[in-house]
Amino acid sequence: MSDRASISHFGRMNRRTLMMGASAGLAVAAMPKRLWAQGAPTLVTSIRSLSNPYHAVWKTGAEAYAASVGLEHVTLVSEGNSEKGIADIKAMLAKTGGNMVLNSDPNDTPDARPIVEACKSAGASVVTQWNKPADLHPRDFNPNYVSHIEFDGIASGKQIAEVLFKTMGGSGGIIALGGLISTTAAIERKKGLDEALAANPNIKLLDFQVANWKSTEAFDLTSNLLTRFGDDIKGVWAANDDMGTGALEALRAEGLAGKVPIVGIDGIKTAVDAVRTGEFACTITSDPFWQGGMGLSIGYNAHMKKFDPATQPPEHREFYGKVVSITKDNVEEYYKNNIDSKPTMDWNDLWGRVTGAIRA
Repeated sequence: MSDRASISHFGRMNRRTLMMGASAGLAVAAMPKRLWAQGAPTLVTSIRSLSNPYHAVWKTGAEAYAASVGLEHVTLVSEGNSEKGIADIKAMLAKTGGNMVLNSDPNDTPDARPIVEACKSAGASVVTQWNKPADLHPRDFNPNYVSHIEFDGIASGKQIAEVLFKTMGGSGGIIALGGLISTTAAIERKKGLDEALAANPNIKLLDFQVANWKSTEAFDLTSNLLTRFGDDIKGVWAANDDMGTGALEALRAEGLAGKVPIVGIDGIKTAVDAVRTGEFACTITSDPFWQGGMGLSIGYNAHMKKFDPATQPPEHREFYGKVVSITKDNVEEYYKNNIDSKPTMDWNDLWGRVTGAIRA
């Protein structure tokens, strides 16, 4: 690259960075001034995208918790841009003077460290979910880094695979759609699939493709794989429901919906509807409504010194939460209690869904 080209490239980078920072600052500046009143902390949710049905429900849970304690709530959306996600959080920390509780699903695994470090420096309380480096621990950032919550991706990836294989009659070819491959959930769910395949030699993995958690990408990939493999595809394994529903649309276009079973993870309404119609064999939910509210509740209770994170046992600092499998056997009951009506939560039951400390 020439010096002139280098200067031009550097200028474009600086302009882009400045514009991104300015956008984040304007978004924060536009928020009501009463948010920054000293005393009660501001509750903040940081997630990837509200176009994702899973995160849309997460936001609903966060708002329900905020209403239950009478506090203002702000949602930050990264839209899959790690730089924007981190910049927005830092802008909010500056505006609140650190009097803030953050519940964050980092866009990418490495993002958790700068988020936690910024919260520690500002004096805010933070709970992370799903994504963090293995060597980043809440105990090293007491009391600000309160907890990290995950759901056992290996177990879930294996469980939905086993349901898929059983639905297929124990043999045949499958295609698999993976999430953003640098995230903990995507990596672990793929490991669970691999374990299930190793235990079922009559199931053949025809192809594994990364669809980055997105239904649009999953639709395109599934359409191409249907052209490539045709009738050899007897099932679809998807690492989340949004990709599973994209695959379902591709199957519908070929008249194969309900004939080629799909499995996914998240328990979004579209997937639950598909379980009811027999187009999905199962989905697993970590209950994003609970995640959105409980992440804030754990952080808020620590921030208000109702408990000291440093004195909590390991299974309260880095833990797996409970998941529920939704199949044809229980889908109607689940639909009635969780979709037809808003779930009822005891937000003070901080540790009621802990299933154990995260494996080292």
